[in-house]
Amino acid sequence: MKYIFFYDTVVGNICLAEEDHCITNLYFKDEWDVEGAQEKETPLIKEAKKQLDEYFVGNRKEFDLPLKPTGTEFQQKVWNALLEIPYGETRYYGEIADVIGNPKAPRAVGLANNRNPISIFIPCHRVIGKSGKLVGYGGGLHIKELLLKLEKDNVI
Repeated sequence: MKYIFFYDTVVGNICLAEEDHCITNLYFKDEWDVEGAQEKETPLIKEAKKQLDEYFVGNRKEFDLPLKPTGTEFQQKVWNALLEIPYGETRYYGEIADVIGNPKAPRAVGLANNRNPISIFIPCHRVIGKSGKLVGYGGGLHIKELLLKLEKDNVI
């Protein structure tokens, strides 16, 4: 059974989803695709929201939650590499391609980044264009900019 619950946060309305005792999705307002899910604030969803709140005020640098994103083997490699980007730092798409052993795939890394179903928890906002330009973010560039600023302001 997939469970969902909706919250209002500093990045706007979101929906958190849990299935098989793992967080599977963080939906932004325009992405809600939760057909067949039961609306229920489970203990895990509640904990995920608590950790998000701590992150939003600068008191949490890493999340401690079971995550289960659904995607291809390539996407999983990219998302695992994203989890290794330290709080307050950024990487280029090409750097992620190098990390996963596929240096000619920065565009494919960008596509995998775009398909990340658990934004923020899997920090795809920390990946930027080689020029330093903020490019693409499922929740909108304004949210990516807000998250990067929040982290920059709270790096010790």
